[in-house]
Amino acid sequence: MKTTFRDRLRYGFDNFMSRGTAAMIAGLAVLSVTVIVTAAALIAVTGIRQEGGEPLSFSEAAWESLMRTLDAGTMGGDTGWGFRLVMFAVTLGGVFIISTLIGVLTSGIEGKLEELRKGRSRVVETDHTVILGWSQQVFSIISELAIANANRPRPCIVILADRDKVEMEDEIRDKVGPTGKTRIVCRTGQPAEPADLEIVSLHTARSIIILSPDEGDGDAQTIKTILAILQAPTQRTEAYHIVAEIRDPKNAEIARIVGRDEVEWVLISDVIARVIAQTCRQSGLSVVYTELLDFGGDEIYFKAERRLTGRTFGEALLAYEDSAVIGLYSRDGVRLNPPMNTVIAEGDQIIAISEDDDTVVLSGLTDVGIDETAIRMAQPMPARPERTLILGWNWRAPLIINELDRYVAAGSQVTVVADTGNGSALEDCCSDLVHQTVTFRSGDTTDRRTLEGLEVHTYDRVVVLCYGHLDAQQADARTLITLLHLRDMAERGGYHLPIVSEMVDIRNRNLAEATRADDFIVSDRLVSLMLAQVSENKHLNAVFADIFDPEGSEIYIKPAADYVRLGAAVNFYTVVEAARRRGEIAIGYRLHAQAGDADRSYGVVINPNKSERVAFAENDRIIVIAEE
Repeated sequence: MKTTFRDRLRYGFDNFMSRGTAAMIAGLAVLSVTVIVTAAALIAVTGIRQEGGEPLSFSEAAWESLMRTLDAGTMGGDTGWGFRLVMFAVTLGGVFIISTLIGVLTSGIEGKLEELRKGRSRVVETDHTVILGWSQQVFSIISELAIANANRPRPCIVILADRDKVEMEDEIRDKVGPTGKTRIVCRTGQPAEPADLEIVSLHTARSIIILSPDEGDGDAQTIKTILAILQAPTQRTEAYHIVAEIRDPKNAEIARIVGRDEVEWVLISDVIARVIAQTCRQSGLSVVYTELLDFGGDEIYFKAERRLTGRTFGEALLAYEDSAVIGLYSRDGVRLNPPMNTVIAEGDQIIAISEDDDTVVLSGLTDVGIDETAIRMAQPMPARPERTLILGWNWRAPLIINELDRYVAAGSQVTVVADTGNGSALEDCCSDLVHQTVTFRSGDTTDRRTLEGLEVHTYDRVVVLCYGHLDAQQADARTLITLLHLRDMAERGGYHLPIVSEMVDIRNRNLAEATRADDFIVSDRLVSLMLAQVSENKHLNAVFADIFDPEGSEIYIKPAADYVRLGAAVNFYTVVEAARRRGEIAIGYRLHAQAGDADRSYGVVINPNKSERVAFAENDRIIVIAEE
């Protein structure tokens, strides 16, 4: 087909229009100049003028034309039909041009606002925290980082996710509320797309947190995002501080290979499984973990203290008034609860629980007032077989059972009741159990008759898990129904039923407290707290890994009567000394009388002032870091 001049003209016009608002404004400007110059030249050459007026020069004619182009009413006083006709033509052109210009500007402004709404402009920040991805954990992370940033100048959190910018901002405003001096900046984009990563200024970021999406293969997406960061042509020379979560243990090895030494991985499946396995045997332990992980109270800090060089680790435990020493950090890495005779070498750092990094200060006391007469050295009781009942099912259930196997005595039993899953799959997942056997029963865990048929009072503990195939609110609703049935059965039967429940949404915990379960574990919140902590200090990941590892020293809640005489008011130095003689570190206590009081952290006190005196009663507990 032959290309005509009209086709070429139309094609050129289309290309011109596709250049955007600026090109169209420039085109209208050229058209305006053309109209004005043509009219001015016609008036200047032909001598057309108003009746009784003087002939106009080219410049004067151009000015008159410009005025009528901008304001149609200007020609109302024109005289002389020749002059009027020229000015009328100029005015018509002006009306067309101005109208078109207004439309172009309106469309351009709307387009720019839409572009800003999409969040595609580049962030110009330094020393900020970047969150890549979106999940329910983002709200807890923002809340914690806002607290941690209280002492920072102009703190900023930048979020990049495949969601609408305004929707993200609205949801954060609704679920997080005020963030103090911390600014929240949201951008829309793919975290695994290198071009989108440039938007959030990773090169100037203080730390990067990568969240797994709630749906799909989260681990694959996380690993892809890591590759996009570390393989980018514009990668910065110094190492990034990246914190990422990995869900499936099978992906842990490849994740470490990809991340090298620039990524701190949090294996959330292992963490939550270990927390539930430990907490179901020790009521209140999840509160202890939450107190250590959040930024609202005392946290874990590293501090170099030269005055302790040459002294033993056991002596360091009593050297601080309002900080609890829990380990050492040296060239060999993190060591929690090392042998008490370990000598602190030059360059070693103290790992301590304290209110802030500037409160890790030596007390200078030579006499801490230890009451030798109050110290007790109780012998550990021999372990006996235990029976555990698990109600509900999700992908963490096999991991919990395997973790529980590391703590219980030989001959223990686990019974799983759920209306999803099957027994053969469960037995395959738990084929390597050493100390316990597992059986599966199909049943509706919200049905009263099913629960009554289980003889729940014969079990040492009950663990209620959220169903993984349901959304957060549905899963928590079913958990609440199960808990209400169990509590009513216990009250009617006149027996105490130790219950540990998993919750998905932290907002449902207040509702769940009406069931008076012994402990609640909000799994996503604990992981969020860990991610936030490690983003502030990458060395904390090794501390948490050691705390949650059953092979090393862990947190235990033990009877106060095993350490000090009950009823005798003693200072916490005495408790620390009693624990030290057993190769343990006392970091706090739990008062049974306050176990149901949320305002007092359910009776849990972490890092108490060591000079304050406390009289422990029956059922009170000492929180220690110990090997068993």
